[in-house]
Amino acid sequence: MSVIEEFNQFNLPLALTMGDPAGISCEITLKAWWNLAKMARKKPIRKPLTFFVIADPHLFRALSRKLNIEAPIQLVETPEQAASVFSSALPVMPLNLPAAVIPGRPDPENASSVINSIDRALDLALGGRTAGIVTNPIHKKCLAEAGFTYSGHTEYLAECAGIGSQVAMMLATPHLRVVPVTVHVALAKAIHLLTKEMIVTAAHITATSLVQDFGIPHPRIAVAGLNPHAGESGEIGREEIEIITPAIEEIRNAGILVNGPSPADTLFHASARTKFDAALCMYHDQALIPIKTVDFENGVNITLGLPFVRTSPNHGTALDLAMSGKARERSLLVALTTAYEIARRRNIGLKSVA
Repeated sequence: MSVIEEFNQFNLPLALTMGDPAGISCEITLKAWWNLAKMARKKPIRKPLTFFVIADPHLFRALSRKLNIEAPIQLVETPEQAASVFSSALPVMPLNLPAAVIPGRPDPENASSVINSIDRALDLALGGRTAGIVTNPIHKKCLAEAGFTYSGHTEYLAECAGIGSQVAMMLATPHLRVVPVTVHVALAKAIHLLTKEMIVTAAHITATSLVQDFGIPHPRIAVAGLNPHAGESGEIGREEIEIITPAIEEIRNAGILVNGPSPADTLFHASARTKFDAALCMYHDQALIPIKTVDFENGVNITLGLPFVRTSPNHGTALDLAMSGKARERSLLVALTTAYEIARRRNIGLKSVA
């Protein structure tokens, strides 16, 4: 019996959140289901990954007709029901929207339902009812106008799970993994926020995930400098000397294979990427620009440090493509597949411990 077949004997579906209904989430969800359901029908013995979406079913019915996608909708109350119908219908755990959806125009009146979709997925994950959570893109400005005080999914899920700041955001492709130490803050603020403790914490979370979630027994971590040329020995900034190098020494003393600080402009070319399993970056764009340049469509956002699996597509709401039929589902498929694989590895690890 293969590892995948063994896992599938007790596999649970993934919970997919609604995302902003005015964006492309509904379309890519339909297309992702169509692809995965087709695979499931071709391989009825080896059960593939399944998911259900927590959203307003009317959105999917209307869009499937508009795009001429054959996607029967099945309302479900439990994850178990979702798994049983996945190959023949898109399982939807119903959630009503208070306002009509206008493509490309996020409405703060629907913000409560967008958040409710996340909350329901979170409750199911914390209760062990799903294999993990995959989040469709949200429109942060719209949620903020409705009173949502978090800068993104990562911060909200960490707070709700009781983890606080002990999480990290990883962006991953088959060619590169990056973890920004500071995330959704202005660049000027990120420089002042950066501390040795933040870098050390991010390194420990990253190393643990590389072992547990990616099956890398002795992970290698590269640490980027903050300044051009990694500070040029203090000539172009002292953060490398006063913050980053002391952090690297502490990480190395903990037994983690780490190198740096390395100039960010030479860290991400093809040859350099063979020397590490993940790169710690000091701010958001230092991490996201190289990974989205290297492989945009196969990128996935993974929250490390949570007590459940959470992934997300590597893009936003794409309001200009809303309900046009032109949205590509590739990144969502990668997010679903990555969540499934991480859940499988964690489950196998738990079995081996038991």
